Amino acid sequence: MRIRATVAAVSGALALSALVVPAAQAADGSSSFSPADLSKTVHALQATSGKSAFRSSAVAAEGEPTALNLVFSGVKINSGKPIVVGTTNHVSVPVTYTVTHGADVDIHADDFFMDVDIYRGSHDEPSAVQIGDDWPTCTDTSTTVASCKGTIDIYPKDEVFGLVNADATTWKAEGFALALNGQDPETGDPSKMGYVDQDGLATTKLQRYSKLTVNASPEPVKKGKTITVTGALTRANWDDHKYHGYTKQSVKLQFRKKSSSTYTTLKTITSDSSGNLKTTTTAKEDGYFRYSFAGTSTTPAVNATGDFVDVQ
Repeated sequence: MRIRATVAAVSGALALSALVVPAAQAADGSSSFSPADLSKTVHALQATSGKSAFRSSAVAAEGEPTALNLVFSGVKINSGKPIVVGTTNHVSVPVTYTVTHGADVDIHADDFFMDVDIYRGSHDEPSAVQIGDDWPTCTDTSTTVASCKGTIDIYPKDEVFGLVNADATTWKAEGFALALNGQDPETGDPSKMGYVDQDGLATTKLQRYSKLTVNASPEPVKKGKTITVTGALTRANWDDHKYHGYTKQSVKLQFRKKSSSTYTTLKTITSDSSGNLKTTTTAKEDGYFRYSFAGTSTTPAVNATGDFVDVQ
């Protein structure tokens, strides 16, 4: 479900990042406005320009919302690990953070909206944005502090939020909160609303899912004879949503004895112009051969499943 959009006052004075889903959820998960309620003030996020609408510069000087007394801290995307995405499958990763707010800010109100999203590029002119399917849930730890949990949901083939290869890079996290304070989002007075947009909360990496195969033959083999080990290193291509060979990459050939749980590196080879791998080694004892790839900034590390060879 990717129906999230930017809420703006009908006067055009308020271009904010209150992102709505069907039966939109407030911070406590309660039902609030739906797209139908906000239909006259909804803009499809990235629908044409591919750019987010949450920018402080878009708030007009006249009738602007008041600064909301709320601060985000301790933001962690996917528990600090890179987000690895393939060609088609939906990937959902956790986002956790703390919000500290004034005693007069009710983060559980039905007309209060808050979220943490990620973007790449500049804050004022992001080249891409990734968001969550649902509003976060927040648990109060005091009268002015809450612990919140949300998600970032990535659909690599989505028409609006889909990925391209250039997205395999570092993304930044930003948080926003909008308190309508009883005002109608379409006709209400923006100056009676509260808003905060906080940048520089954290960073995360998006990486292209990788695959690695191995085949050692012949099986069985006489001791002292040559074993040929083939395989292929491939990774997700977000431009055409297929897997292609990852070329000219260093990959280790590793072996573990049948009686051991530890792999030892035998040699390092380089994938060819199609991502294929091929080398030879000498049969010494029963055990498992595998290829191991250490990963790059855009592609995660991966190990092939060991292929057992019976040495006679």
